[in-house]
Amino acid sequence: MDDAASTNERRFRLTVAYDGRPWAGWQSQVGGETVQDQLLAALRAIHPGIATVQGSGRTDAGVSAIGQVAHFDAPAEASLDAGAWLRALNTKLPASIRIMDSAEVEPDFHARFSAVAKTYRYRIWTGSVLPPLEAGLAWHVPRLGDRKKLEAALDCFRGRHDFRAFSANRGDGKDEDRDTVREIFEIVTDSGEDWLEITFTGEGFLYKMVRFLVGSAVRAAQGKLPIDDIVSLSKGVSGSEKAPYCAPADGLLLVAVRYPGD
Repeated sequence: MDDAASTNERRFRLTVAYDGRPWAGWQSQVGGETVQDQLLAALRAIHPGIATVQGSGRTDAGVSAIGQVAHFDAPAEASLDAGAWLRALNTKLPASIRIMDSAEVEPDFHARFSAVAKTYRYRIWTGSVLPPLEAGLAWHVPRLGDRKKLEAALDCFRGRHDFRAFSANRGDGKDEDRDTVREIFEIVTDSGEDWLEITFTGEGFLYKMVRFLVGSAVRAAQGKLPIDDIVSLSKGVSGSEKAPYCAPADGLLLVAVRYPGD
């Protein structure tokens, strides 16, 4: 965990929105084509003394956000207040990335480790034709199948479970030892004539977990994955046993990250 801001620094919390389609995810990579890299470059363009910016967690390539949270430490000589940081950053960032809110916070606030809940929404387009403005922002599933089976599958995910089977291995040497038990507080579905949205709120989510949950629920609706198999997988399995369907990044949106006192 990062140290708290030092006595000669001020810590700021940012709420970040971005269209994930142009970027290789949140996490910094060689080449700088990530949201974190773009945000750090913008911060350093305003004050070169800023060392890093920490996000609440990673989002994959193609995943968008309206409520990603990040924090950074500004040297004491940087006299900008929270509002000035917001305005200055939005003049430096690409149009697909925007700071929606900025606030000065206590030195021990941490965007990742202070978080108590996250909300993700997944959008599915069920019409026969995917409109161009939905491309990259919704999974096109024109034959969704039985909605009651989809809801039955989603019911399997509510509460506290071992979601190892519904996550991807990172290949970092820690997959077998990683704690994969999470609690999902709420799952809400909303739909229109040609679309369906599934919103998950939980204490935290594993790598590609929401995409595996959605993919499994859709395949259950289509009769391709028995509910009994989903129940079995949610009881905890070895790392070699995985749910067989992962939905694409298209349609996944990080809606909000919650902290004590929010």
